[in-house]
Amino acid sequence: MEIRPILSSLRQHKLAALLIVLEIAVACAILCNAVFVIRERLQRMQVVTGVAESELVWIKNDGIDGDQAMALLQRNLAALRGVPGVKSAALVFPLPLANTSMNFNPSMDEAGKQHGPNIGMFVGSQGYLQTLGVKLVEGRDFDAADFDDTDSWLPRSPVMIVTRTLAGRLWPGQEALGQAFWVGKKRYSVIGVVEHLVRGDLRGTASEYTAMFAARPNRLFSGLYVLRVDPQARGRVVRDASELLLKLNPEMLINDKGTYPELRAAYFKQDASMAWMLATVCIALLIITALGIVGLASFWVSQRRKQIGVRRALGARRRDILRYFQTENFLIVSAGIALGMLLAYGINLFLMTRYELPRLPWQYLPMGAVTLWLLGQAAVLAPALRAAAVPPVVATRSV
Repeated sequence: MEIRPILSSLRQHKLAALLIVLEIAVACAILCNAVFVIRERLQRMQVVTGVAESELVWIKNDGIDGDQAMALLQRNLAALRGVPGVKSAALVFPLPLANTSMNFNPSMDEAGKQHGPNIGMFVGSQGYLQTLGVKLVEGRDFDAADFDDTDSWLPRSPVMIVTRTLAGRLWPGQEALGQAFWVGKKRYSVIGVVEHLVRGDLRGTASEYTAMFAARPNRLFSGLYVLRVDPQARGRVVRDASELLLKLNPEMLINDKGTYPELRAAYFKQDASMAWMLATVCIALLIITALGIVGLASFWVSQRRKQIGVRRALGARRRDILRYFQTENFLIVSAGIALGMLLAYGINLFLMTRYELPRLPWQYLPMGAVTLWLLGQAAVLAPALRAAAVPPVVATRSV
């Protein structure tokens, strides 16, 4: 199949061909970036939190204060552990993906000259790592002697447990147990390492830069009861535990409550909505592009019926006519893809500077190209088959 006759024909229909090229270019650019964003969102939604998600429920309250706060909180925890279906209960702050967090920047030496990265902080009452279902991979959990009052936002107990990711960031290639950092003038040493635990709000690669501390419940550390329960009893436990807390503490206000899967779904609600929206846009864009190709090819077939008949009379076979229109479509789509790749790169640069999106991997460009080539060939097939069915006798008819 010679390309020259096809190019000559396209030059006679410059405007129509240019419009399709532009439509394909826009589709290619949007498709590549949209699929990339969808993949980024889906990967973000698959984050491993490190907790026993299917077994956790939580109740957030307000109204426990005064000198008797510690005794009241301990009483509430003991009562909650007696609710049918509850395996363990603890006060914890915050929860992973709760969209709230406590963060700090440690010093790696006592003089405070060398600073570490921003770290997410977890505090909890005795047994809170077991309640959360966090997996300890090195060292030990907190014991009763590690728990003390919290007279400020920092626990007084000088020990901590860190995630494996944070240990690798602070002490690469070294044994984490026994290592330490300073927050202000206070030194905290590592007694254990857990496999995973993400912050209350995700921060990319730093999401697992988290450290856990021990603190007894008091008026500065109260309000978020976390219960580990039988998965099938989650809804009932939320209801029963809330009623029990209100009965024990008439002055208490329950601000919020729910299961951990509900909390996770709420955190990723915008990500899920964006992924569905972009997927819908991609499908609509591909449909519109296919309809444009079908419409243009059908128009050209109707215009060229006499020309096609002449070619058939001169010996062109049906497959030659079919191949002609498919090749013509391939050239148009290829021109649109070439322009679309440049446009896709430009859109990605804008998104990188405006929304801190990562650079578009080059693999998305050939994926978009193959998709549009296949779409173009599928869209032009029906008009091309109609063209191939034009009989040679058409060449002898008068206009």
